[in-house]
Amino acid sequence: MQIFSTFEYSSYIELAVSDLERKGIKKEDIFIVPLNNRTENRRIFDSLHRSDGVSLIDLGMALATAFSVIGASIGFKLSWGPIYWGIISAFIGFILGLGIKLFIFKVIRKNQRLLRGKHSEVIIIVDCHAADAEAVEQTLWKNLALGVSKVGSDSEI
Repeated sequence: MQIFSTFEYSSYIELAVSDLERKGIKKEDIFIVPLNNRTENRRIFDSLHRSDGVSLIDLGMALATAFSVIGASIGFKLSWGPIYWGIISAFIGFILGLGIKLFIFKVIRKNQRLLRGKHSEVIIIVDCHAADAEAVEQTLWKNLALGVSKVGSDSEI
């Protein structure tokens, strides 16, 4: 039977491995795989087939609406009229909102991610007998595993 578990990169991995060795699991039966960190930056603009749920145009649309109302109201007094000034001010509001959102995501959120220090996870795979599976699983949960799963043949489960 194999037991898979994921951990954040911390000292709890070493504690879990030492607890498993004390319970009779051999070193050769414990396999630890660190995951690599993301090397490329995240995409800002979504495509047709992929979206991250973050909208860049929501603030731009809100500012475009507000600016167009104000621009159309002021446009009654200006030479080109309310329609042209409403469209011009809507465009200015949209560009301003889009610029604010891009600044937030490129500068402020990037700095917050760097300060938090996102670390990759570590996968631990333990080969054990079906009789030891429950004890191994409890040991992994006790040492703050993010997730644990058991995989085995039908005769072992």
